Amino acid sequence: MKLLAFETATEACSVALYLDGEVVERFEVAPRRHAELSLPWAEQLLAGAGVKKSQLDAIAVGRGPGAFTGVRLAIALAQGIALALDRPVVPVSTLRALAAQGQGGRILAAIDARMGEVYAATFRRDGDDVLATGDEVVVAPADCALPGQDDDWIGVGTGFAAESAALQSRLHDRFSRIDASSLPHAADVAKLAALAYARGEAVAAELIEPAYLRNNVALTLEEQKALRAR
Repeated sequence: MKLLAFETATEACSVALYLDGEVVERFEVAPRRHAELSLPWAEQLLAGAGVKKSQLDAIAVGRGPGAFTGVRLAIALAQGIALALDRPVVPVSTLRALAAQGQGGRILAAIDARMGEVYAATFRRDGDDVLATGDEVVVAPADCALPGQDDDWIGVGTGFAAESAALQSRLHDRFSRIDASSLPHAADVAKLAALAYARGEAVAAELIEPAYLRNNVALTLEEQKALRAR
């Protein structure tokens, strides 16, 4: 199986190539350079592996949530390449890809959503896969909750550093480990997409739905001030 994966939903930009279980990736924290880097990196990875675009089985993409422009770019790249090649797309939640970095049974993935909020969701590890155990939400760190009373959660993502580490401070006793610097990687998007592809979960390019979570992406200045004051 050969997959090309894009993940540009945060300040990190990454592209990965999955080749029958092996993954090569280009990754860089490069705010505002995603559009400049993504396609050249894809071409370099394909050339370095000696793989033609026509040999790809599918395109994988981190569908968000994350920055509006980053999510939109990744979706556009995946759709454009998939339509040109007549290949399906495997969308993967950016939070789920982030959670794949958590080495534990119960994982909370959280991304700094700015404006006083975080994107967050809970997951559990199932072998090589990561399964959602709750809805993806955008909330103030003070409103982010964990199910049940169990401890030994793993926390991953910049949401734990947002708003003066409010989420980490409030729930730290429920976690055995927190990595507040983790960013999503296209390599994890590719690995999760390969599992999804094998289950028959690839979709036509035109059917991809981005996950923005915020209904109003462009908040007014007054709305932003109100969120920060919460």
